[in-house]
Amino acid sequence: MSKTESSGTRPSATESSETAPAETRTPRTDTSVTRRRLLARTGAAGVGIAFAGSLTDLFAGTAAAQGLGQHGYGPLVPDPDGLLDLPKGFRYRVLSREGDPLRSGEGQVPSHHDGMAAFGGRHGRVHLVRNHENRPTAAIRVPAVEGLTYDPAGMGGCTALTLDRDGGVRAERVAIAGTAVNCAGGPTPWGTWLTCEETEDRAGTNGYAKDHGFIFEVDPVDPRRTGAVPLTAMGRFQHEAIAVDPRTGVVYETEDAFQRPFGLFYRFLPERPLGGTGSLRAGGRLQAMRVPGVPDLSAVQEPGARFDGVEWADVPDPLATDTPVRLQDFGPRGITHAQKLEGCYWGGRSVYFVSSFARSGDGSAADHFGQIWRYDPAGRHLTLVVVFGPDTDIQLPGESPDNICLAPSGGLMVCEDGGGAQHVYGVTRRGEVYALARNRQNTGTEEEPQWGEFAGVTFSPDGSTMYVNCYTPGTTFAVTGPWAGRPGR
Repeated sequence: MSKTESSGTRPSATESSETAPAETRTPRTDTSVTRRRLLARTGAAGVGIAFAGSLTDLFAGTAAAQGLGQHGYGPLVPDPDGLLDLPKGFRYRVLSREGDPLRSGEGQVPSHHDGMAAFGGRHGRVHLVRNHENRPTAAIRVPAVEGLTYDPAGMGGCTALTLDRDGGVRAERVAIAGTAVNCAGGPTPWGTWLTCEETEDRAGTNGYAKDHGFIFEVDPVDPRRTGAVPLTAMGRFQHEAIAVDPRTGVVYETEDAFQRPFGLFYRFLPERPLGGTGSLRAGGRLQAMRVPGVPDLSAVQEPGARFDGVEWADVPDPLATDTPVRLQDFGPRGITHAQKLEGCYWGGRSVYFVSSFARSGDGSAADHFGQIWRYDPAGRHLTLVVVFGPDTDIQLPGESPDNICLAPSGGLMVCEDGGGAQHVYGVTRRGEVYALARNRQNTGTEEEPQWGEFAGVTFSPDGSTMYVNCYTPGTTFAVTGPWAGRPGR
């Protein structure tokens, strides 16, 4: 979620791709190419509005939920305690707050609650693993614990909570420490959490003793099984989130780059796929996605647009020894970039990923307030599922969406990251967008209020509870209610 930029020079040309199309001309990158011309040239199919009815101006201003009575679970009810607004029939419990003592006695609950996942345990327990996106300026670091600390100068990491069958917190402890800017990540099929560093800082920068920009594996039940070992073969860049194909073990990765050159969408082909805890340490191949004829995903804004024949090119230097990966030479046909690639989630037989926004003023080919893409590995299809404003039927304020997950009753849950009031939105399978929660914690003033973004939305294994973080002040909520209601139909 950071808005930093790395620069470098391009190395000598190298390229590896699974499929070489007959058309080998270098794609045009000028922003004068219209969306219609681009779609016609690249053979995109299925262009059309993917939503039923008109969803115009649902989210104008900061009172976004007021007009949503006809969608979702109904309008949001103001919380008398000033923490979290929810629809009628829903309730929340605060599980953990920044600055409170960790139950382990290791120190305080760290700052900047971010990505998170829930894992089932014995006797109805739920294990939560929660990221802390701490930079060197963080108010409360993740406590350094012997055997769980990568770089003593790193202030980020993860904490783990154990909940009993009634949802009460029974344990809270450090799961990994000494990492930096732990933004999002994702669960593995074997029950661990992959936490991602959203930074490319090297040893000697910001006081760090080791290079950063890696993925680390965290065991939610026994963190000492995984320790603090970087998965270097998965690349060193501004990681955001991951999703694992449970059939093949392929890991998909997003890169959150705010300014040019924008980030890439990656896949990691492990040497030991689905080998269980520690198997990713065996190495593998890192590749970046190339959509032929589409150098910038922001140029595509018609929901339902589909691109066939997606290619994957080997990353020349995954460790970014001299040059950031997104600046490396992928050959004459280049590679596909996108601004602010963030959330990533596996659902059904596809991987979903998010571009939070694109701004032509920053160098993107077009403007949008958020895209949700779906990639089908079996057919090698890439489809634009949802696009938010400014020239669409769906208007969301600020920089959204961010973290996403699939709702048990169908559709998506989306965390908002932008200006003004902050929400968790739902997107139904019919394309209806509704507000599920609104953060009421004002960290600014009455004259200039500020609300922290939501992050880490996830559900309990039985689908009865939604867990979500407020980034600042760091707060973890458990939300229960009538999830089997209208949005799942």
